[in-house]
Amino acid sequence: MRSNKQRFVQLTLSYVVIIAMIAIILYPILWIVGSSLNPGNSLSGSSIIPSDATFEHYQELFDLEKSNYLLWYWNTIKICLLTMAISVALVCMTAYSFSRFRFYGRKNGLMTFLILQMIPNFAALIAIYALANLTNLLDTHLALILVYTGGAIPMNTYLMKGYLDTIPKELDESARMDGAGNLRVFWQIVLPLAKPMIAVVSLFTFITPFTDFILARILLRTEEKFTLAVGLYELIADQFGNEFTLFAAGSVLIALPISILFLSLQKYFVSGLTAGGTKG
Repeated sequence: MRSNKQRFVQLTLSYVVIIAMIAIILYPILWIVGSSLNPGNSLSGSSIIPSDATFEHYQELFDLEKSNYLLWYWNTIKICLLTMAISVALVCMTAYSFSRFRFYGRKNGLMTFLILQMIPNFAALIAIYALANLTNLLDTHLALILVYTGGAIPMNTYLMKGYLDTIPKELDESARMDGAGNLRVFWQIVLPLAKPMIAVVSLFTFITPFTDFILARILLRTEEKFTLAVGLYELIADQFGNEFTLFAAGSVLIALPISILFLSLQKYFVSGLTAGGTKG
C-alpha cells in the first residue's frame, strides 16, 4: 500500500515538473506568435491570443517594395546550405583520416581540435575582421561561409571521429580484400553507415549561420548582403525604429527551415548523438 502511494506521488511530481517545463518553453514562443498577429507596431498590448489578429505584418515582409526580408532570407539560406555542404564534406574526410589511419601528429592534431572547439568565434572578432579586410572579403558572403566552416570543423570532427570508431574495421579489411581502395571504402562502406552522425553534423552546421548575429554584423555592411539576424535587428535598431510586431513576424518565419531540416533528419539523431561521444 505504501509502495503504491509513493509511486503515485513520484508520478504526480514528475508530471508537474514536465508540465512546468513545457509551459516555460512554450510561453515565449506563443507570445512571439501572438505578437506577430497583433495589429500596430507596439508590443505593449500583445497577448498570446490577440483579439483582432491580422496577417498584415507577414504580408509586409513578403512585399518587395516595403521590405528586403525575402532577400535576407535567401542570403541566409544560401550561406547555411553552402556552409553545411562544405563542413560535412571536410568533417567526414578529416574524421575518417583520424579514425582509420595512424600517422605522425595524430594525437596532437586531435588535442588541437579539442582545444579549438572550446574557443568561440567571437573571441577572434578583431583578427577575423582584419583578415577579411586584407583579403578583400569584407562585406561578402564568402567571408562568412569560410569563418563558419572553419569554426565547425574542430568540434564536429571530434564527434564524427568518435562515431566512425564504432564502425568495425573488419568491414574495411573485407572490402580491401575484394580490391577496394581507401576512397571506395570511405564512399561505399563508411559513409552509408555514418548517416546518423552526418545528420547531426548537418543540423549543427546549418543552425549556427542561421542564428548567428555577431559575425554577420561585423563582416556585412550593405543592406542587400544582410542575413536575417542582421536585417531584423536593423528594423528596431534605428533611433525611430519601432517595428516590433514586424520583427516578431520575421522571427516566427526563421524557425521554418530549421524545423523542416530537424523533422526530416530526426530519425538519425538519437543513434548519432549517443554513439558520437565514444573515446578515441
